[in-house]
Amino acid sequence: MLLKFALSFVITFSLLAKVAVSFAQVANPFKPDSLVKHSWDDYHLVWNDEFDYDGAPSASSWGYELGFVRNNELQWYQPNNARCSKGLLTIEAKREFFANPGFDSSSSDWRKCRKMVDISSASIKTAGHREFTYGRFAIRARIDTSMGAWPAIWTLGRDMEWPSCGEVDLLEYYLVNGAPSVLANVASGTSKRWNAKWNSKVIPLSSFSAKDREWASKFHVWRMDWTPDYIKLYIDDELVNTTFLKDTVNPDGSQPFSQPHYILLNLAIGANGGNPDLSKLPIRFEVDYVRVYQR
Repeated sequence: MLLKFALSFVITFSLLAKVAVSFAQVANPFKPDSLVKHSWDDYHLVWNDEFDYDGAPSASSWGYELGFVRNNELQWYQPNNARCSKGLLTIEAKREFFANPGFDSSSSDWRKCRKMVDISSASIKTAGHREFTYGRFAIRARIDTSMGAWPAIWTLGRDMEWPSCGEVDLLEYYLVNGAPSVLANVASGTSKRWNAKWNSKVIPLSSFSAKDREWASKFHVWRMDWTPDYIKLYIDDELVNTTFLKDTVNPDGSQPFSQPHYILLNLAIGANGGNPDLSKLPIRFEVDYVRVYQR
């Protein structure tokens, strides 16, 4: 009798433990996830950053963009606006007033003719540290959909001038024809300098919120599958954009997606993002993890 009871207890405990593990593997959509690890039979993890440390992003993996950089955006990029804590990388855009160090009253360059900085943010990149050719990239993040926000998860090719270097936007969020939208894009070069050929998928934010009113408050996984033949972009395992690499060859015959690419995470403000004066700053872009797998 005691033996039967003991065996029954062990079996019951084992089943309960399996159930507990099963429940533990379901990520809370409102919190960072340090437990659930993706497992794909034909891929293995080659690099990741879980941001499970305090302070600045790891200097062994990340560098920074600095100052006014592109697109006539409003923010001044600086390292202090990217911090890691409690398993999250938080990129914060905030009101901050100081003189533009590069101000030149005689210049027509928008980066130099602005006398003051009034919004700061951060853009971090793995250039020179972590660069990859092909693979499965999975980034879990939560975006702020406030007016003015333009968060992005993207890659650029290591060599050649933009856009001949190639660009992949796993995530962009901004206004398209006045409508808040989530975008997944692939860009390559054309015969005109600085003019890209785009394959873009634009999804109105309303199409997500119609299915889930709390969509914008949750973390989501933005994924890229990149092979020698195609780039496929996913949101929460739903395929949203397919680009075949036979269609991305530059006019000079070079292929932007056969070279190493590096990862960028940034929060821009203004320009396509809209007028931030209609929102309460700070605006935050939270990244739970960045994981790269290869066959």
